[in-house]
Formats: sequence, C-alpha cells, structure tokens
Amino acid sequence: METQRWTVSELTRYLREQFESDPRLQDTEVEGEVSDFRIPGSGHAYFTLKDADATLQCVMWRSQLLAHRGDLPKHGDRVIAEGYISIYEPRGQYQLYCRRLRPAGRGDLHAEFERLKEKLAAEGLFDAERKRPVPVSPAVIGIVTSPSTAALQDVLNVLRRRRPQVRVVLSPTPVQGESAPPQIIRALEALNTQADVEVILLVRGGGSIEDLWCFNDEDLARAVAASRIPVIAGVGHEIDFTLVDFAADLRAPTPSAAAELATPITADHLRADVQRLSQRLFNAAALRTAEQRRAYEQAMYALRRLSPRAAIDNARQQVDGLVSRATRAVQSRFALRRSELAGLKRALKSMSPMETLARGYAIVQGPDGLVLHDPAQVRPGDRLHIRLEKGPLRATVDEEQDGIP
Repeated sequence: METQRWTVSELTRYLREQFESDPRLQDTEVEGEVSDFRIPGSGHAYFTLKDADATLQCVMWRSQLLAHRGDLPKHGDRVIAEGYISIYEPRGQYQLYCRRLRPAGRGDLHAEFERLKEKLAAEGLFDAERKRPVPVSPAVIGIVTSPSTAALQDVLNVLRRRRPQVRVVLSPTPVQGESAPPQIIRALEALNTQADVEVILLVRGGGSIEDLWCFNDEDLARAVAASRIPVIAGVGHEIDFTLVDFAADLRAPTPSAAAELATPITADHLRADVQRLSQRLFNAAALRTAEQRRAYEQAMYALRRLSPRAAIDNARQQVDGLVSRATRAVQSRFALRRSELAGLKRALKSMSPMETLARGYAIVQGPDGLVLHDPAQVRPGDRLHIRLEKGPLRATVDEEQDGIP
C-alpha cells in the first residue's frame, strides 16, 4: 500500500472533517472540572475542562455566552459542557465548541429521568389504551401521602367542600427520600386490598427535582401502572413532571387539582372523556414531537456537513490571536520609543549650560552684558556679572597683572 503524503494543512483539514462526520462528536456532553476560564476583549470565552487523567480545550462564542442563563463557572467548578468537537486548524488542536453549560449533578438527574421515561414508554407503560377510567362519583377515596404534609390538608379541604359525604381512607407513607419509594408502593398495595376504595390519590406538594425524585423510581411507576384501582397523581406543581404522572391513570397539576378531578360536580362523563382524550392527545403529541426531533437532528447533521461553520470558528479564534499579537507588538513598540526618548533626554541634559556650571565653571559678563572670552575685553574698575551654579555674583576688575588687565 502506497504511503499517503500530506501537507500539515491537508492533514489538519482531513482530521477536522473526520471529527465533523461523526454524529457522536457533533452533539455531545463532556463533564469535567473548569480551569482557566477567561473572556478576552472579543467577548468569547476560553477555558479548559480536566479530570485526573486528561484536559480538553473549550471555546464558547459570545452569542452562546450571552444566551447562557445562570452564573458563569469558576475555577474548580464541575460542569457539564454541551456542544460539538472539531479542530482549530491553525494550531491543529482539537477542542470542544460549547453551546451550553450547566452544573454537574442536576443534569444527571434530568438525563436519568429521560432514560427511564423512554424505557417505560417503549414498554407501553404510559399508553393511553391501558389507562383505567376514573369513577365519576366515588363514595370512597384512598389517599397515599404523608400525614404531616400541607398537601393532605389541601386535598381534605377540597373534598369537604365538593363532596362532604365521601369517605376518605389514608394510607400514610413518607413522600421524600431514598427510602420513600418502597414505602409508597406498600401504601398503594394496602389500598388495593380494600374492595370499597374506588380511586386513589397519590399526592405531594411541590419541591426541587431532588425532593420529588422518589416519584421517578422505576418500581414505583410500575406499581402505579399495575394498580387495580385507578390512580390520580397530584405531585408537585403544574410545571413538575415525574414518571408517576405518566404511569398514573390521570395526572393533576397539584394535589388540590387531584381532589377536584376525583369529585367532578357537573358534566361528569364529559369531564372524564376530556381527560382521557387529553391524555391520548398528549401521548400522540409526545410521539410526534420525538419523530420530528429525530428528523430535525438528521437535517442538522446534514447541514453541519455543508456549513462553513468550521472556517468561521477558526477565523474567530484566529482574530483573537491576531488581536493579542497586535496588542503585544504595539506595547513593545511604545516601550522601545520610550527608551529612545529617555536616552535623548539624558544626552540633551548633559549638553545643558547648567550642567557645566554644576561642575564648578562660571559664566562671566562684562559691563556691556557680553560674555567674556578674553581678559582684554575689560579694564580696571569695570563691573563684572558672574553666573555660578547657585546664583549670580558681582565683581570689579581692580588691577592689571602680567600684562593682562
């Protein structure tokens, strides 16, 4: 096989194209510790991600930096950087072109949530066809929550107002922490053994993703889906979604809303149908969204292959380098000129008449004010003006000596 010969530019360009043809490197996340985070005058950010064994150079353009929400990372922060890998051709250096930054840890929970959600959805656990209809007018309602929560009081207040004759069966359980999922499962199972319970409200107030994480437990989601009795999930606030919400027969935005859904007052059958249809619409929309996302990603991949982005990215970084070099050159030129000027000042000073006076010499002027160069220019009795370093002096010529007046 004939050996391939490259120029440096050809090889670097070829390697960049190889990087950009790998979809795994064009939409990737890298976790590491931030080092040397800096933003020069261009507004672009440059930093290093490192772990115990390696480092990775990163750049984040000003537009992405301005769109970034949250605090900028500091030296030593652990972050997850999302972006694409390519090569900065002038240096032959591969680096991460970062689109978004987020603190490490919380992003792991989101990723785990999406992984479990996709897994259970693929099994059909969230399908609308398997969801049971919620009874229109239940006489006995089971509640799974902690007895000490405000969510329980909210639910009881709604039930008293809307259906005071309904009987409530509380199956108490912790609703936060690593040990909560198996206890919630046991509370659900306890209600499923009671023949008169017609619907179960699984409720908890709002909180952070960490506070609500027990409701993303895979075994708990399966237990909710397998419940003999229809389950209405009212976990967190309206913007909070957990696996239990998808596995339940009905999802309520809040605990109070769960109690309202369990006790419809008017148009009961219509409300139940609307809820079922809404769930089916949600599932269909989610599936359609996933299909469109895949198509979008394929189109973006094809667009990246044809995009001049790599050349623009390299030019941006080259501009930063040239600006830095120009700044250093101007500063060096100014330093040289200042040194030359200082030398000229010293030379000029050495030629000053005041420097001559400082060495002990004097300037003597005759009565007419002219500087004397020859003793013959004066006569006895003439007044002389003498300039010394420290000031003027007057003298009088009083005799001739050795033929010199």
